[in-house]
Amino acid sequence: MSVALVRPSRPPTAASHRWRALALALVTTLVATLLAAVQAAPAQAAPVLLSQGGAVTASSQENGGTAAGHAVDGDGGTRWSSAFSDPQWIRVDLGSPAVLSRVELAWEAAHAKSYRIELSADGNSWTTAYSTTASAGGNETLTISGEARYVRLTGTERATGYGYSLWEFKVFGTRDGGGGPEIPGGGDLGPNVHVFDPSTPNIQGKVDEIFQQQEEAQFGSGRHALLFKPGTYNNLNAQIGFYTQIAGLGLNPNDTTFNGDVTVDAGWFDGNATQNFWRSAENLTLNPVSGTNRWAVSQAAPFRRMHVKGGLNLAPDGYGWASGGYIADSKIDGTVGPYSQQQWYTRDSSVGGWTNAVWNMTFSGVQGAPASSYPNPPYTTLDTTPISREKPFLYLDGNEYKVFVPAKRVNARGVSWDGGAQQGESIPLNRFYVVKQGATAATINAALAQGLNLLFTPGVYHIDQTINVNRADTVVLGLGLATIIPDNGVTAMKVADVDGVKLAGFLIDAGPVNSPTLLEVGPQGASADHSANPTSLQDVFVRIGGAGPGKATTSIVVNSDDTIIDHTWVWRADHGEGWGWETNRADYGVRVNGDDVLATGLFVEHFNKYDVEWYGERGRTIFFQNEKAYDAPNQAAIQNGNTKGYAAYRVDDSVEQHEGWGMGSYCYYNVDPTIVQEHGFKAPVKPGVKFHNLLVVSLGGNGQYEHVINNVGSPTSGTSTVPSTVVNFP
Repeated sequence: MSVALVRPSRPPTAASHRWRALALALVTTLVATLLAAVQAAPAQAAPVLLSQGGAVTASSQENGGTAAGHAVDGDGGTRWSSAFSDPQWIRVDLGSPAVLSRVELAWEAAHAKSYRIELSADGNSWTTAYSTTASAGGNETLTISGEARYVRLTGTERATGYGYSLWEFKVFGTRDGGGGPEIPGGGDLGPNVHVFDPSTPNIQGKVDEIFQQQEEAQFGSGRHALLFKPGTYNNLNAQIGFYTQIAGLGLNPNDTTFNGDVTVDAGWFDGNATQNFWRSAENLTLNPVSGTNRWAVSQAAPFRRMHVKGGLNLAPDGYGWASGGYIADSKIDGTVGPYSQQQWYTRDSSVGGWTNAVWNMTFSGVQGAPASSYPNPPYTTLDTTPISREKPFLYLDGNEYKVFVPAKRVNARGVSWDGGAQQGESIPLNRFYVVKQGATAATINAALAQGLNLLFTPGVYHIDQTINVNRADTVVLGLGLATIIPDNGVTAMKVADVDGVKLAGFLIDAGPVNSPTLLEVGPQGASADHSANPTSLQDVFVRIGGAGPGKATTSIVVNSDDTIIDHTWVWRADHGEGWGWETNRADYGVRVNGDDVLATGLFVEHFNKYDVEWYGERGRTIFFQNEKAYDAPNQAAIQNGNTKGYAAYRVDDSVEQHEGWGMGSYCYYNVDPTIVQEHGFKAPVKPGVKFHNLLVVSLGGNGQYEHVINNVGSPTSGTSTVPSTVVNFP
């Protein structure tokens, strides 16, 4: 406030002095009062858009191109339209309760003459926040008030003979007194994302510099993403070390071509590739210099969406040990040579040939795969993959970053990207909170509550509260093996029982205080049907110990029905720092309670008790790789009542239907080689419970199995390291 003082025309009298003093006193008092009132008034948060990207349903849709989700996608060129009848409705789930302030509608010409805006806390009981019988359509801004999680527009009378047609249905409000644009979407990708184009100087030098940092940094804190814009790159050999992702930024792998190689070898470990973990290659085309690219990896090293115009060698130079691995949505024009690889899983791909197998080579939906011939040679081949959805990925649309989310495929065979338009959704980066080093769990959760997706840039993120993913179709994508560590014993991440959440490309590392769980998909008792739009976990890895002491009772719990677990390595450390039978105690690896859950590429190792437990009905696993815990001190430590040891993979006795293909468990009880494991697999003997192509093997005679599954299958013996197999159970 300002006060204008007018100069008097003559000298003031004593009375005027007294009046001026009184006036100044009154002004001073008034200013103080107003300031106090301003200071006492609570800050009012600006409303934010809450509905965009939310879970949305409708009474009907006119056709396949006018689905309900188009009304909340932020794209003014897409729309929802209903059937040609009254009444019709569209409903959006905001994910959590919010205080609402307005609704904005963008109608097509086919609008509602009469409609209601209705609010609900639970999706069942509704109150009317606005109604009209005389809407003129067009763009409408409606002031509403109330607290709700669900908002519904119910049209009762159409203005035309067509259905109700909305370009956009926007709901604004605040949560927990918050709101405003303080958590913006988009932005730069941080210092550990290295973006190249063909004109970038000294690309080889920069790639070599990062490799030198990461080649032996198995438990280091460095995280990097090497991203290449569409174009052709000549004479490049990108060697990939720990916690390094290399990827093209095209919408199609053929958009970004290397006349060169993307190489993983094992020189750092004397030619042994069994510890070449935590790295990835995606969305590139390679013309290998020698005609064959080398990718000698073990667990947690996916090779996705790659086109190799030549062969692919999965063994290290010198053909030392290797224990991988995973390929998906990739096309290898030449022959794949696994050589010393003990096991490998390939999904929805195309290969020019496959040369050999050691213990367990499994294929589903792979054109050119060898025919099933287990156990000699040990090939397990399924013609198609029952359900799959490829991993989301970052790409450039012109100069704008977007994330492409591929569509679900049923009975897939071959790659998703060759020979036609790709099916899926592109999400602009401004609909993501770009998480950078130093971000807190509170900020991450606020961004999620605001309706944003998450893009974790390469880094290590310590959190003190659970990250809660409550909104359907949320994407949580990590770059460069971004790592989340719960410091105080909380669960790192929980997903609500909603449709279509996509978790991909990150590592959860247990903290020193025991967490009851590290990742939960759906709450206990979840029962919603997600078959049309399942939640998926892809390249989501869990580690207990190795980088330091870590503890968790159960690593991953899947309660939601229809979940897809597509390539995970859940690992209780057997080397590094902070490991030992009690030091990194972790009793259970993966527990599945949901029905109709599918695992494609399930790697789970070294847990103190059961590595995998399955309670849900109609579960399926295509490829399972396991090692029992090395560090058991003696037989008593693993005793399970009257049973010698805990099975690597147990199906509960209550289950009526379950099926698995291409599954192996290995033991290496080097602390006490006299330990006996009764079986690798345990399951009820019922017509609906089936297993195909199982094996157990003792590594060098360090411990033995008595059977493969239940009391079926020959024992392992001696030091021969020859698997004992069962082709079909029962």
